[in-house]
Amino acid sequence: MLSATIAAHPAAGAAALLRRHSVRPRQPPRASIGTAAPRRRMAAARLSVTNAVASQALEGVPAAPPKLSFPILINSCTGKMGKAVAEAAVSAGLQLVPVSFSAMEVPDGKVEICNREIRIHDPSESEQILPSIVKDYPDLIVIDYTVPDAVNANAELYCKLGLPFVMGTTGGNRQLLHKTVQDANIYAVISPQMGKQVVAFLAAMEIMSEQFPGAFSGYKLEVMESHQASKLDVSGTAKAVISCFQKLGVSFDMNEVKLVRDPEEQVTLVGVPEEHLSGHAFHMYHLTSPDGTVSFEFQHNVCGRSIYAEGTVDAAMFLYTKIQSGASKKLYDMIDVLREGNMR
Repeated sequence: MLSATIAAHPAAGAAALLRRHSVRPRQPPRASIGTAAPRRRMAAARLSVTNAVASQALEGVPAAPPKLSFPILINSCTGKMGKAVAEAAVSAGLQLVPVSFSAMEVPDGKVEICNREIRIHDPSESEQILPSIVKDYPDLIVIDYTVPDAVNANAELYCKLGLPFVMGTTGGNRQLLHKTVQDANIYAVISPQMGKQVVAFLAAMEIMSEQFPGAFSGYKLEVMESHQASKLDVSGTAKAVISCFQKLGVSFDMNEVKLVRDPEEQVTLVGVPEEHLSGHAFHMYHLTSPDGTVSFEFQHNVCGRSIYAEGTVDAAMFLYTKIQSGASKKLYDMIDVLREGNMR
């Protein structure tokens, strides 16, 4: 479930108004009119006109992206997010490399995903094992869903080995992360948010903050985010949205974000469905004018992980096409992926 609301009203806490647009039913095509022409000539004429119209219509439709198949290594597929990405990748026809890395102990040192056996190695072995994987899978792309503390070390290793990668893990030193990739001149997609629709919302926020700086000067901002208990840090999405509000003139410190990680509070206070306590992302940003007469609320709620998994696979496909085309630009984010327009 993904929802987004924007409200402007004199009384804080009022519900946003939703407006549903009616859709006019498509009119049936008019029958061709002919008089003295023979039936066979009429049929040929209709066929000719139909082909011409279809040809013109097709000229304005972008060609469907070619079916891609290339190897990806999910680091790590023992976590719920990594497993969701692995399942989405297999569903998309990509080749899942039967190797992953994780400090988590698993029975017999392996996991099964989509009837594929994945051998799990300790992260300390990655530098010794990855070079042979690169030889066996020449077009390999790595997808990283590990832990915040491993972001920079993992990126350094990928760059050292010349491995293109998609960084879905949040946290770490993001400035250092970008510098590492740029210095190594390696292809990569780095984004704190892989959900395509949420990224579109972030892009809209960026545009607003750039075109209307200071528009919310003096406003008070309250931020609340709820994630599964295993997510320890403030989400990269919240940080990006808050950064936009700061450009819009709002004074706010990241330490003021209210992190909701208690399952009971998530159900009673936030409204998270119980079946999604183990995987959700509910964000609320509430702005109040200095005199308290106007308030705005931005909210996006995600249940489950499919939106991120599908977006991550799209990012990997995007990166693969850039590599194959020899694109001069090598460091991308999800907005670049959205702009390409070839998502499934």
